[in-house]
Amino acid sequence: MSTPDAPAGAAAAAGAAAAAAAADPRLHPPARGWAGRAAAARHRLASGELGSLPVVVGLVVIAVVFQSVTHHFLQADNLTNITRFIAGPGLIAVGVVFVLILGEIDLSLGSVAGSGAAIAAVLAVRQDLPEWLAILAALGAACAMGLLHGFFFARIGVPAFVVTLAGMLAWSGLQEWVLGSGGTVNNRHDGIIASLDTTFLGDGDIAYAWGLAVLAPALYLAAHLHTARRRRAAGLTARPTADSAIRAGALAVLTLAAAYALNQDRGLPLSLVVLLGAVLATDFVLRRTRYGRQVFAVGGGIEAARRAGVNVARVRISVFVLSAFLAGLGGLFYASQQGSADKQLGSGNVLMSAIAAAVIGGTSLFGGRGRTWSALLGILVIQSITTGLDMVHAAQAIQYMITGAVLLAAVVLDSLTRRTRGTGRT
Repeated sequence: MSTPDAPAGAAAAAGAAAAAAAADPRLHPPARGWAGRAAAARHRLASGELGSLPVVVGLVVIAVVFQSVTHHFLQADNLTNITRFIAGPGLIAVGVVFVLILGEIDLSLGSVAGSGAAIAAVLAVRQDLPEWLAILAALGAACAMGLLHGFFFARIGVPAFVVTLAGMLAWSGLQEWVLGSGGTVNNRHDGIIASLDTTFLGDGDIAYAWGLAVLAPALYLAAHLHTARRRRAAGLTARPTADSAIRAGALAVLTLAAAYALNQDRGLPLSLVVLLGAVLATDFVLRRTRYGRQVFAVGGGIEAARRAGVNVARVRISVFVLSAFLAGLGGLFYASQQGSADKQLGSGNVLMSAIAAAVIGGTSLFGGRGRTWSALLGILVIQSITTGLDMVHAAQAIQYMITGAVLLAAVVLDSLTRRTRGTGRT
């Protein structure tokens, strides 16, 4: 039997249902065209979700400033040197991204890089072992170091800061002990390690650089179209095809410009190819595999990940092994660039540059958010600043202060973004 309040109750229920329907993004896909893109941009700006835009803008500003001051910052030979020098710290920074996604820190990576280079050099030069086998032994030793860190952290419960700090000291000692009283072991002149920094693909054949410049945006577009098709098939909203095409076009402009600049000098450096390959492979692992989702889950909340069936200890250990492996590989590129393995390799600002690169590129220090592309963008920023300041003969103290200021700005932006998310502001 109806009551006088029934019409009002029905109206209220209908209003609530309409409000829920209006708020459901699955029922109301985002507006198309420029209006929809502008609205999405305003939302990202208000919520602090700027993505890689600040880093890209920063790179443009750095290039414009140093080109106006030196008049040859954008010359082909200088740009080629920048792409060569980012390989070592960039590979270490990729490993840092994984550790930071967990919400942890690894202070040992510089020492792991130095000791790995020392092991490879001593085995290949002093022990006359085949160089490929010496490299495998060095990378295996780096993985063992990461496994040890991960075991004490994940199984014993020692904080990662303490474990890796102890590792930093221990592996520095191992590095000096392996190198012996001489302290320096020169690379084989025609060996694999020496060629890592001096090899340019194609030996002047420009097709390699142009091919990579065309392939990268094509794969980017194909991946986004595939993702959009899968989301639409699942009844979810997806990025419009026009948006993906615009992004791929912008990427093509950048890659073609880079290919043109590299071809004006010596072509495509092998070191850049290795770094890009590591970034692509780890990005695929993080975003397209079950293991990658588990890494983000552990970084987002340990207890929630555990209740979802994630083996937290295994994920933590594997991340420290992966970061140590990449550090060992980065150490080989450092040794290639300087022509030898010595007691100073991996010390100084190597670790800080890798951590700064990951954070400047957009990886959160609070865990649960980051992409390996951020390591590439961040190390480009740091190396561009370093190269530009070297060209104007700035003191190393100035370089440290400027890099520290850029790192602080990135951390402040990360903190503000996290606070905005926490308050739910849009």
